[in-house]
Amino acid sequence: MPSSWLTYMLFSFVYNGVIAQLENRVVFTFNTFQNVTVNDNETVQAIVSSIPSEVAFITVQFHTQHHNVTLSYTRIPSQDFSLTAVDPGLLSPLQPSQSSLSWFLMAPGGDPVDGTGVIFPYTSSDPVPGACNLEFDLEIDPNVYVHYNLFETTIRFAPANIGYPRGSSPPLCDTVDEKTRWRLVYDVYRYFLPENDLTELSLITGIQNVANVQSMEEHGKRLMTLSSNEKTVVVFNSIPGQGVIYSVIVRDPVLNTSASYIPVHTYACSFQSALDGCYTLGKISTKVFFTITGLAGLFVCFFGHRFFKCELFWMGFGFAAFFFFVLITRTTHLDYDIRLALTAVIGVVGGVVLVMSWWRFGSVLVCVVVVSLVMGFLISSTFFFTPVGDLGVFRLDVVFWVTFSCIVLVVPIIFLRWPREGNILTCGVVGAYIVVLAVNAYIYTSLSYITLNILKRFLNDNFSKALTDVPFQDIDFVMITVWAVLGVSGIVLQLYRERTRPFFPPSPYIMWQQERERRRTNVLDPSHHTPSLPSRLVARARQLTGWNEPAGECTPLLL
Repeated sequence: MPSSWLTYMLFSFVYNGVIAQLENRVVFTFNTFQNVTVNDNETVQAIVSSIPSEVAFITVQFHTQHHNVTLSYTRIPSQDFSLTAVDPGLLSPLQPSQSSLSWFLMAPGGDPVDGTGVIFPYTSSDPVPGACNLEFDLEIDPNVYVHYNLFETTIRFAPANIGYPRGSSPPLCDTVDEKTRWRLVYDVYRYFLPENDLTELSLITGIQNVANVQSMEEHGKRLMTLSSNEKTVVVFNSIPGQGVIYSVIVRDPVLNTSASYIPVHTYACSFQSALDGCYTLGKISTKVFFTITGLAGLFVCFFGHRFFKCELFWMGFGFAAFFFFVLITRTTHLDYDIRLALTAVIGVVGGVVLVMSWWRFGSVLVCVVVVSLVMGFLISSTFFFTPVGDLGVFRLDVVFWVTFSCIVLVVPIIFLRWPREGNILTCGVVGAYIVVLAVNAYIYTSLSYITLNILKRFLNDNFSKALTDVPFQDIDFVMITVWAVLGVSGIVLQLYRERTRPFFPPSPYIMWQQERERRRTNVLDPSHHTPSLPSRLVARARQLTGWNEPAGECTPLLL
């Protein structure tokens, strides 16, 4: 009885396992995407069969938007035979007579995971991505690993090896010879997803556009080419909330063949974070701060030169706030909202100091220099926002900051020759750009990185290694148009309105001082003949009482 019961239980277990395995089996075909749902406590077997004999190795990749999934060589995953990520991939060399292959998918987070997978075949002449791995857990690791923070996004990948036939031993990875991996080169590609689009459909469409060599070359942008003796590490500028797909294509220039690493995506933000996550990137404090400054920028754009004190206040505010934010961020670890509040306070102090310096001393020259420095900062930032900023020579901090400072300092020299026109130009251009920054607090636009890239370089010593180019899509061209229209309109309106007015309004304190001096020195001034206070009191008393002074009598002294 116990023996028959044991046999029955064993048979039942095997039978149910086979049925379950059949129910959780997904059949893949080459180069065709397959949508897969992996339920909790479930193992999905991915199978490919009828593999042609000329195929030497196969890569399988699976992509989800933000849930981890485990892709394993074995049903029970282990560290050296599986990978858990949102974009996991595996590479399987084939044996001489092998015509089918399988992998296993699991959901480690406890929740069902939906994603898409695809399998690509490669021949023996194609290079093998990640076959010379010495850093990561997998023996052959075709994955691209991405890490990000507020400032930079870094990708890493294992070196590749040249291809080899089925059943053959792979070439050595540590010998310097023209027939080894040292002849291979690596093209780093990037593909931007649509701006302000955090949907899963957008990601899946993007993955399908860049999953293999041909599609990435067609849709992606090649950023650089690394040789085999360079580090397989690349740093980019972080763009929180912007979906980006990175991939690497390894090429064998001798055989003119290539293979693709597993594409990886990032939004440089967390979907799980309830505070400042991908769906809540715009903090309330940030929106309030930039909404107020945006309204002020709109006012300065059209009325800055006419209301000179208001313009000076906001220019001084921006000048002081920027440098204080850099200082307090580099020297303290205060919460972001506290830093923003302190920055606003110091900005107000800076604005008041600039206005009071003009009110007291009346030096238009000093005010024009400060205003022109703000304009120079924006011009220099825009210059390095172009592809010129990614030139290798500007990765040296000394070269970058010297060039940046020279551009900034050229503007005040020009404005000293045409102070009024320069001031009006600054009002229009800077005021309109502040409006663009205010819009960015609600709708992402790449134009905010004109100044944000410089701020990041101030705050992070390693940011010089990052590639800083950003996507330009429909919203960015709309915001460029808004910036141009507002700036040109504000400049033309102020030039027309101020054409008959003095270049700059006079200082109130200087005017008061001049008036006082004029009254003291000009004897013809009627104010010198104004009766004294006692005389005016006597006259007022006479007027009220009707008393007239008799002729020849002295005027009584009223106390």
